[in-house]
Amino acid sequence: MQFGVFTVGDVTTDPTDGSTPTEHQRIKATLAIARKAEEVGLDVFATGEHHNPPFVPSSPTTLLGYLAAVTERITLSTSTTLITTNDPVRIAEEYAYLQHLADGRVDLMMGRGNTAPVYPWFGKDIRQGIPLALENYALLHRLWREDVVDWEGRFRTPLQGFTATPRPLDGVPPFVWHGSIRSPEIAEQAAYYGDGFFHNNIFWPMSHTRQMVALYRERFAHHGHGAPEQAIVGLGGQVFMRRNSQDAVREFRPYFDNAPVYGHGPSLEEFTEQTPLTVGSPHQVVERTLDFREAVGDYQRQLFLMDHAGLPLKTVLEQLDILGEEVVPVLRKEFASMRPPGVPESAPVHPAVTARRTPGEHQERRAG
Repeated sequence: MQFGVFTVGDVTTDPTDGSTPTEHQRIKATLAIARKAEEVGLDVFATGEHHNPPFVPSSPTTLLGYLAAVTERITLSTSTTLITTNDPVRIAEEYAYLQHLADGRVDLMMGRGNTAPVYPWFGKDIRQGIPLALENYALLHRLWREDVVDWEGRFRTPLQGFTATPRPLDGVPPFVWHGSIRSPEIAEQAAYYGDGFFHNNIFWPMSHTRQMVALYRERFAHHGHGAPEQAIVGLGGQVFMRRNSQDAVREFRPYFDNAPVYGHGPSLEEFTEQTPLTVGSPHQVVERTLDFREAVGDYQRQLFLMDHAGLPLKTVLEQLDILGEEVVPVLRKEFASMRPPGVPESAPVHPAVTARRTPGEHQERRAG
């Protein structure tokens, strides 16, 4: 099973001292967090994509390309690649290029984005979000698998005899997750292609997550990709830990109470009860994460949000130490011991996919 962290790249004031990082400081902090994630033994670092303040990660491939040069093992991913407002031709080119730079340590998560003002900035209409996501990914899927593509759709100019360059590394496209919180159409899309489904459930009750994952599993099997339990599932979550749970609650409370994404709504206690947010000891984080498995079945990727709400970099790095030393090793052992035979341990990664291919398969696919 893969464990990692994702960032949304928010620039938020620290409520305990009133300091606000500059965009430059926030970007540099993100690099330190990604490198720390590899250092403590995590499997995945993922970045969101945002084009509006107070967020900074407007260019995921730039960030991940840099990280490809300064890391060796960790999978570099996105927690959102905007399939609606990005041109699928550019996505095909940029992520294939990144795949080469990272020697295959790349996958990505498609998302619609729910910030309405962003759509017109890129010439799109949020009311067309679902049709855009479906059509654009249908084109992207072909661009990575066919050397020459003819295409005509509703939302972009036609393509005639088009070849996206570079071609995917070893003829193997990056693995794709489809991320959604509330749209069954996206769960169906993931199932149709046999791709992964990531339910970033950080603000929703587990009952909703269970329904969405169950729908994806059912449709994955319907489309002939395997048994429901063989579907590739990922979950999000956010944690704050100290050795003593009371210390964790005391320290995190001012961040929760004042952060724009949390504050002025349910109390910290109500929010931790109703959503996956876990504030407490490492043992509590382990137990809560194992509860996710009870809700959705065995799954393949767990990403934690660690660097939000104005938390200073020093604190985030401390959190990563705890995650890598005291939480993930226990979770690896527990998940492995409970996983039935035939259920995938993780999402497909590039070396494993290329190793399974038969001689000549690459040439056959390109010819097809």
